[in-house]
Amino acid sequence: MSASPLPLAGVRVIDLSRALSGPFCTTLLADLGADVVKVETPGGDMIRTWGPYDHGVSLFHVATNRNKRSVALDTRSEEGRAVLRRMVQDADVLVENFRTGVLEKIGVGPDWLAEHAPGVLLASIRGFGSVGPLKSAPCFDQVVQGMGGLMSLTGEPGGGGEMRVGIPIADLTSGMFAALGVAAGLAGRARGSRPHRVETSLLESVLGILNLQAQGYLSTGVIPRSVGNDHPAISPYGMFRTADRPVNIAAGTQRQFEQLCTMLGLDELPSDERFLDAAGRLAHRQELRAELERELTREPAAAWVAKLRAYGVPAGPVHDMAGVMADEQVQAVEMVSTVEHPDLGTTPVLRGPLRVDGTPTAVSRPAPRLGEHSREIMRETGISERDIDRLIAGGVLLTAEPAANATEATTSTEATNAAESSKAADASNAIEATHASSAREATP
Repeated sequence: MSASPLPLAGVRVIDLSRALSGPFCTTLLADLGADVVKVETPGGDMIRTWGPYDHGVSLFHVATNRNKRSVALDTRSEEGRAVLRRMVQDADVLVENFRTGVLEKIGVGPDWLAEHAPGVLLASIRGFGSVGPLKSAPCFDQVVQGMGGLMSLTGEPGGGGEMRVGIPIADLTSGMFAALGVAAGLAGRARGSRPHRVETSLLESVLGILNLQAQGYLSTGVIPRSVGNDHPAISPYGMFRTADRPVNIAAGTQRQFEQLCTMLGLDELPSDERFLDAAGRLAHRQELRAELERELTREPAAAWVAKLRAYGVPAGPVHDMAGVMADEQVQAVEMVSTVEHPDLGTTPVLRGPLRVDGTPTAVSRPAPRLGEHSREIMRETGISERDIDRLIAGGVLLTAEPAANATEATTSTEATNAAESSKAADASNAIEATHASSAREATP
């Protein structure tokens, strides 16, 4: 029996986003079956230049752009913008993370969409949001981690040692929230509502995950500080020393605390007046830690993890990345797939973290070369082979096809290029007119 289609199969997404937040959003959509067309300038998305590298290929790009196709299009030219508009009209979703006003400059802003592509759902990701004094300011993950309070909550206990989260968490969460917005928008349309735009920002996404720390301040006015590897509201819940390596223990309930004490042979602790309830254990967390670590340091971490789990106490090792990939449970959930990459050969990559009807989402395509699918996407858009060749020769369209196109482009004389440029406006009008005509003919 063949597998059921993925939930977003048949949905076409035009991805104009760059770097990380938008591309992570569209990768999640691609994991769920959407046909994501990544539109880049001929210079390529900046993420292609970010290390580390494997044989000259950016691993940032490999990790963030699985399951997509790439078109390299010069959207600074009128002819390139005409092609883009035609592509957008054939799509269901447009994703972008430009600064305010850039989408309008390349000809596919909200007003144009409302008039010419009202069926397209626009998903936008900003740095600081679409309103306010910083709506047009440039922004990267590090800036928002600090501005959104995450760095004040991360680091050694007591504050003053602010530290960024070890992954670009603002980019990744904004990508996830944007993908959720797209899925909600598509679901709403299927049920009769007609949302035209969903928006989020790095700042709003970080604020959206502050959870207890933000609510605690809003309700009490107390400024939360970093507590290192301990939970801010539960004890014992954190990282503890053993005979060799640290172990994470999360005794989040009274029963789990009692089981932890029984396992360690510390049966007197649950009746100690300092540790009778959750509030007492939090107030005396350092004294409780000393009691627990006195026993925990007698044996290695692996032995304690096995015993803790046997007693029903949530616990786990503190892995480095090698330990992560070697972990039996990590291997069981099959998060690592392999794909054939055109430059790297057989390459292990992480899949998306979802299962549909019990089946893990697959990695069916590696992150694409710049312009790898330019020609096939132009054909699907209805552009003739003659016009595709002309777009390539004029530098409007770049393909990853090795020799022929590059040779044609570089051996074109300056006079020919000038002639092609002078025809650009007429050609772009012809491209859009042809598409409009086709659309009218297809309309009942």
